[in-house]
Amino acid sequence: MQIFMADFESNSEIANWINLAGFFFLVFLLLSYAFLPPKWTHRHYLSVCTCISVMFMTLAFMIPLGSPTHQCYNEITPNDMKSDGTCAASGSFLLFGGWSVVIWVCLRALSLHLQICWEVTLSNKFLWSSMAFGWGIPAIGLTIVLCLTGVSYRFGNVCHVNHKLALQDFWGPLLVFAALGMVLQFITMAYCIHVFIKGFSDDKTTTNSTGRTGRPPTASGSISTATARQTYRRVKQVVKLQWRGAAVVLVIIAEVAFFAAVFVSMDNGTQVNPTLFETSLPWLLCLIEQNGNKNACLDKVGHLVRPESVVLPVLIVLALTSFWCLLFFGRWSMVHGWIDLFKRKFLRRKHEFVSADAHRFSGDPRHGSSQLANTDPYSNLPDKAYITPLNVLPVSTWQSPVSAKSPDSYSKEQMENGQARVYVSPVDSYSVPRPPSSFGPSTDWAEKAVHTEGTKSCPPMPRQIGKAAQ
Repeated sequence: MQIFMADFESNSEIANWINLAGFFFLVFLLLSYAFLPPKWTHRHYLSVCTCISVMFMTLAFMIPLGSPTHQCYNEITPNDMKSDGTCAASGSFLLFGGWSVVIWVCLRALSLHLQICWEVTLSNKFLWSSMAFGWGIPAIGLTIVLCLTGVSYRFGNVCHVNHKLALQDFWGPLLVFAALGMVLQFITMAYCIHVFIKGFSDDKTTTNSTGRTGRPPTASGSISTATARQTYRRVKQVVKLQWRGAAVVLVIIAEVAFFAAVFVSMDNGTQVNPTLFETSLPWLLCLIEQNGNKNACLDKVGHLVRPESVVLPVLIVLALTSFWCLLFFGRWSMVHGWIDLFKRKFLRRKHEFVSADAHRFSGDPRHGSSQLANTDPYSNLPDKAYITPLNVLPVSTWQSPVSAKSPDSYSKEQMENGQARVYVSPVDSYSVPRPPSSFGPSTDWAEKAVHTEGTKSCPPMPRQIGKAAQ
């Protein structure tokens, strides 16, 4: 029996419809990752696996929308996973999705920590290790929870984990991984803040010292300053690229902490012990007096369970996880990428420029008239140069000095047969190597020892040249 108002059932369906809308957003993200190039999506396996994990949780809230739920096994006992298949499906999707979301968020926090703080380049080894841990641990955790604790209808039309051993086999390990991810994220953020402050202080110190002394800093100071600036630029670049993932880590871990705190407090408040019997005795007596009308006795049960104003926001906040994925993983470039894809695949450009040569050599019958009009026999030689026949040239009485039988002449028969002209290298050609000059040493002016007067030969001075010119 639920200890909430009668309209709590209809109010809890708000979370189901929010999850339905979030499911379509996740489908959009996954389809964009699958069919669009990386330049539009900036996809990464950590983002893809996080979206898939959130999709499992949204499916848990969508199942009651497609099939009717039977929450009550009898007057006082709710259905569980053994008596209702819908309960088993929704509870399994919810637990597996919660496990996988926390694990993948923790892996993302670990990857950010390794890249920023330790300058580690992630390889395929980290990829396959993440796949093994990201999907293996949730599968093992789901198996343990279903075997030891189970799920049942506790509130709303979605099955949640039972009270028995829930803290030991579900909430405890889940909170451990969430706390590990939160610690790694805080350490990374503290390191980034430290690097930013150090980078600004080094710039200020370098500027002040140079201004006071008028001299540049020493070599050791320059090296340390350059190293700090390089670290600052590297961290700034990584943070600029990975701030979305860091924001997702913080938001999802905060949601998990809020969800776990509410559920653990509800479990602790409903444990069967003598204290519970004493505190619930006024409520039981009220039910006997009111013939089982729980709405008339709600004022006597407020100290036993969490109020409706706390439980309902938990479901809505959990449903908003898909919207956080769209906000931080989605990009406007994805929309441009889909537009570009549809333009390339389904829309053809009608007014596209085509050159005249393409029309002439194409097999389109629409251009047959232009081909028939062209009667030049040399236009259909694709591997030879186009040559204008000699008979179209004007007749001239000038005679060429080159003989008709010489190698430089080019006969009309060769042109008509499409033969290539033979190139004959001239005598004074510089395109081929030549032997060194045959001038002897007697012709070199520098080797003449004396003039006729007996003086050494030397080039004239500029003053002498000027006097000679006068």
